[in-house]
Amino acid sequence: MHYHEYDDLIKNNRLWVDEKLAENPTYFKSLAQGQRPPFLFIGCSDSRMPLNSFTQTEPGELFIHRNVANQVSLTDMNLLAVLEYAVEALEVQHIVVCGHYYCGGVEAAYKGTATGVVENWVNPIRELYLLNRDEIDSLPSERERLNKLSELNVVAQVKNICTTSVMHRAFKTGKFPEVHGWVLDIERGYIKDLEMPFKAWKDLGIMP
Repeated sequence: MHYHEYDDLIKNNRLWVDEKLAENPTYFKSLAQGQRPPFLFIGCSDSRMPLNSFTQTEPGELFIHRNVANQVSLTDMNLLAVLEYAVEALEVQHIVVCGHYYCGGVEAAYKGTATGVVENWVNPIRELYLLNRDEIDSLPSERERLNKLSELNVVAQVKNICTTSVMHRAFKTGKFPEVHGWVLDIERGYIKDLEMPFKAWKDLGIMP
């Protein structure tokens, strides 16, 4: 892996701007006119998770919120503000919660090694593990157990999205974005589109 010096970040920005202008002289003027992204992505803050790279999308196509272990906390005003703006102002068509394998937050929750604020933050994942302990512990390797917990975490966060007041308002209008759960397999580079238990959630009245 190549680690940049601080000054390299600014130099690379200048090179990138020159490349974009060579391709399209009005690229940045068009970008400055506003945004209408079809996707809201909620992902992990992990430095290996540049969603634009993995999805080959350009600036203006993804509205993004990231935090440690891609949590959807119903008391997180930052996330709720992003969600409300994405749904009600930008009218995104899709909301994607994207987790990943080899997630430090998931591993810390699984092993119970997190401390301080991080311990509080990943506690819902710890509870998720304890709730599904028999299923997870039955898997033959620690890597498989951690991968399963990463997947269960994504499903739980998609469910949390559907329980927010923002989505409840959208559900009542009949016009609301589709919700999805992804896990990025960092070791291979592929995105896994997880199957969501939508029927069960509908039966519970969580979504229409």
